[in-house]
Amino acid sequence: MAQCEWPKGDERMQAYHDEEWCRPSRDERYLFEMLSLEGAQAGLSWQIVLSKRDSYKDAFHNFDIDYCAALTDEALAEIKEQYGVIKHGAKLQSVRTNAQAVKEIQSEFTSFAEYLWSFTDGKAVINEWQSDGQIPAQSELSVKLSKDLKKRGFKFVGPVTSYSFLQAVGMVDDHIISCPFHSANRK
Repeated sequence: MAQCEWPKGDERMQAYHDEEWCRPSRDERYLFEMLSLEGAQAGLSWQIVLSKRDSYKDAFHNFDIDYCAALTDEALAEIKEQYGVIKHGAKLQSVRTNAQAVKEIQSEFTSFAEYLWSFTDGKAVINEWQSDGQIPAQSELSVKLSKDLKKRGFKFVGPVTSYSFLQAVGMVDDHIISCPFHSANRK
């Protein structure tokens, strides 16, 4: 079976494609991690972000939401200087801002997962693309999610970033239909 072309030639990207990408998750910590990493990617490649993922996990205590929400400006400056993360100050600050917004959602809804999955009525959107070239950069769903996240104070959650996030956490399955990792082909 032919699989998605985008990860080929990079071991880390291939492992991410095979083991994580488009796999539905409702794990609060993982959802926050992916939201943070997708925000860090804005304007960069996913390959760069994946290469720094372990440093991000170390710096942000494995994306512990409470820890990240309580970070001080001094702690964020220290992370910028001492860890192998993307050094963009606003992106680093967005981890704290977004953690605080996640906590607000958790108090309003049952969970962050419940809030997110309500945009798809709890079901993954399973696309049937024939090639990687058909996969859009954004969708009506990502525009809707982006607007709501921004309204709630989230940063670095534009429609394209939101679409990548939806793929990352399996709310959208964009494996090409012939890929063994497409929902229809996984056993």
